[in-house]
Amino acid sequence: MAPHSDHEADVSTLETLQDVEVPVLIVGGGPTGLLLAHMLSRLGVQSLIIERYPTRLAAPKAHALSPRTLEICRQFDLDVNEIRKLGTNKDDAYWVNFVTSLTGKYVGSLPYERMDAEVLEQSPTMIHNVPQPTFEQFVAARLKRDGKVEVRKNHSYVGCEQVGDEVLTKVEDREIGRIYEIRSRHVVACDGAKSKVRETLGIDCEGESSYETMMTIHFNADLRSVLGEQVGMLHWVMDPEVSGFIIGYDLDGNQVLICNFDSEKHPVKSWNEQHARKVVTAAIGKPVPFDVLSWRPWVLSRKVAESYSQGNVFLAGDAAHAFPPTGGLGLNTGLADVHNLAYKLAHLHHNTANSPLLSTYQSDRRQIALISAQQSVKNGQQIFGLLKTLGTTDPDIEIAKKNLYQRITDPTTRLEVLKGIEGQREHFDNLGLHIGYVYGDIEYPASASLYVPSYRAGARLPHAWLLHAPTSSHLPKLPAIDNSYVSELSESALEQKQYSTLDLCAFDAFTLIFSSTFALHWEEALAQLRSSLPTPLKVNAAVLGRDFELVPGARKSEWVMGLQLNHGAAVLVRPDQHLLNCYGKETSVEGVIKGLKGHLGL
Repeated sequence: MAPHSDHEADVSTLETLQDVEVPVLIVGGGPTGLLLAHMLSRLGVQSLIIERYPTRLAAPKAHALSPRTLEICRQFDLDVNEIRKLGTNKDDAYWVNFVTSLTGKYVGSLPYERMDAEVLEQSPTMIHNVPQPTFEQFVAARLKRDGKVEVRKNHSYVGCEQVGDEVLTKVEDREIGRIYEIRSRHVVACDGAKSKVRETLGIDCEGESSYETMMTIHFNADLRSVLGEQVGMLHWVMDPEVSGFIIGYDLDGNQVLICNFDSEKHPVKSWNEQHARKVVTAAIGKPVPFDVLSWRPWVLSRKVAESYSQGNVFLAGDAAHAFPPTGGLGLNTGLADVHNLAYKLAHLHHNTANSPLLSTYQSDRRQIALISAQQSVKNGQQIFGLLKTLGTTDPDIEIAKKNLYQRITDPTTRLEVLKGIEGQREHFDNLGLHIGYVYGDIEYPASASLYVPSYRAGARLPHAWLLHAPTSSHLPKLPAIDNSYVSELSESALEQKQYSTLDLCAFDAFTLIFSSTFALHWEEALAQLRSSLPTPLKVNAAVLGRDFELVPGARKSEWVMGLQLNHGAAVLVRPDQHLLNCYGKETSVEGVIKGLKGHLGL
């Protein structure tokens, strides 16, 4: 199916419409742009989204909302209980299956990410699979209630320039073919991997585009009757005629096949519905009824922008970084970008003084993208190494098929095949990358899967379960988390898994956490801290033993000891739930004030 036209307006001959003025212009209305607009609205900042096309593409694209993404949604009052009612249920999504075809020989399986009860000791919200358009619709519906967001579809970015402290952006109304100008203090580009904003700013990327072209085929089929009990989120089809994987968004009727194809035998221009049907049928392994909804080619790439900003224009999501799909890290990295950026933008819009705070956006987020990009490439190398073990890389399809069936059945080679599948485990378990990144770290983690809670500046505040909702009126009021979908948990266990230490952190305030045993010392410090800050800035207190209690057990002990609360320490948490500073009892009030003001550039 042909991609959208890249028609551009002839700026010199088009009439100018009435100018628009708005605090933040967001270019691109995908999940990253929509979530940023919602966050800014909650933070009291008005924004305008311009979206190039009148409607979004229906193909599901990304599907996994990581634990960190759901934590972010929860903080900004996007109900994770409602999100979990959308998309694929846990039982259908639990496995990654390796097969010759859906009805062919079963080779092996791995768990898809971490959907066991144990992961809830590390995050209150385990991964959930939902088609990207469904998530976008969920956030877009919320935007209609926010009141500080305008969305203009079929309006295309043309170019921008910074004049003083403002950005003047030329936009084409594509329906009538005319140009108008939007005046804003900041522009955030969420316009995808082929970002026109990044291009016009002249920002180069580190990385490369692969010469490997992939094809995404969106189709509807009842795969439940095909799979029987062998359900799963991903089905890696090893038949060299297909060489790809099926994402089962809804096993009853909504799937995508992503596959390699021979661009010499079947160039993109030669693809039609008949050929797409042939490839899908080969992946299923037998003729079954299905509808082909679309097919679109795309090129594997690994790119990270060399700069995340120029003046008052910022890149986020795929505009800032593009990864191969192996690992599913792109969408979640982009949503974490805007979580980092939102409170910083809001600070500047609520305070007239200039501040270098936004410069920390790149230093925080770019290294995370470089790590995720490397992991995605590593995952791709591992999966292609498995295909090589199977012998399916032979250019002769018949020889490749013969190799495949021989090596998965011969006892002398099957062991190597199973080792190859086991070697993909890190590919499908990225918990360490999702919740373990520490701002300021430059080292690459030894394993994407391994997560060890960190209690130092830059880390996400580690999760532990609260006995009940926080009692202070200054702390967030969030609905209880419904973990009843985790069938292996008892009723009593579910009652102790409703509120998280992350719920102590308001999206519009810094949070000082300390123990009631040392309350007098830290409340005096807090009073001086508040009096030294401009009025819009808020610092909440979350006092262990007064405002919240932890569920008893080893996790409680680890959390209290990790933050040294039992020794009189305190920790100041940023609005994005990352630790700003950790303070010992001996820290002076001036030291605390200096640390926060230094972060804010005051």
